Amino acid sequence: MRTFRYTVPPEDDGRLIKRVIRGRLGLSHRQFVLLKGEDGMLLDGTPVHANQIVRAGQVIQVRLAEKGGAPEARPGPVDVVYEDQDILIINKQAPLPCQASSRQQGDALEHYLAYRFRDQPSFTFRPVNRLDKGTSGLMAAAMNAHAQMVLSQALHGPGFLREYLALVEGVPPEPWGVVDAPIGKAPGATVRREVQPQGKSARTHYQVLSTGRGVSLVRLRLETGRTHQIRVHMAYLGCPVLGDFLYGRECPSLPGRFALHSARIALTHPQTGALLDFSAPLPPQLQALCP
Repeated sequence: MRTFRYTVPPEDDGRLIKRVIRGRLGLSHRQFVLLKGEDGMLLDGTPVHANQIVRAGQVIQVRLAEKGGAPEARPGPVDVVYEDQDILIINKQAPLPCQASSRQQGDALEHYLAYRFRDQPSFTFRPVNRLDKGTSGLMAAAMNAHAQMVLSQALHGPGFLREYLALVEGVPPEPWGVVDAPIGKAPGATVRREVQPQGKSARTHYQVLSTGRGVSLVRLRLETGRTHQIRVHMAYLGCPVLGDFLYGRECPSLPGRFALHSARIALTHPQTGALLDFSAPLPPQLQALCP
């Protein structure tokens, strides 16, 4: 059970508690419905109905019951960089899918996390920014449904920074720039994306850090979050990510993965409002290929 507290400010005086909870705490309709069925709304410690009027200075408490939904627990390496009762920051290895599916058989990050939190029956893996199986590095996950919703809403805005490091084939046309090219699903494809006029807007900022031996080390920052965005945009520039078998070619030195690493995440904590900033260096496997 996760409890959130909110002291009613003067501007919310006289409002219905349901309006305050939905607007100020950002609860989804489904979460709010669950609250009503479980005496999850309290005003100054007393359960109240959704149409209760609140007054400035009163304290609203919201009690969110967590539903268990963990997959099979399997022991495996998982690097948790930061953990509290609202969020997890994980440094994911590669190749490793975030979640199992019909196309992703075998172990997944969710199995390892289920084992790590096997003493918490209510634990559910709630990834916020997913990483491809072949991408390593930092990703955020929520520890409860409220935090997941708040972080997901912030994901594609200025309050959630995502920076990557990539080794790409060749040298980009400029030392820095922005790839502003819409991305859509390739005709007849299940996974593959491509730049196409009718696609969804996509913007990737890049900076070339070093070049040599036919490759470049590039820092990238996502402004949007389309599927395979960095991989598609780098291939669009004529510099596919090294080892990217879908948009370029495989690299014998990178079995099962490609040279893309989530190197930095900065976000606003969904409960405290604190700014959190995390970095993860390139894994040795990619450092060895740097120019």
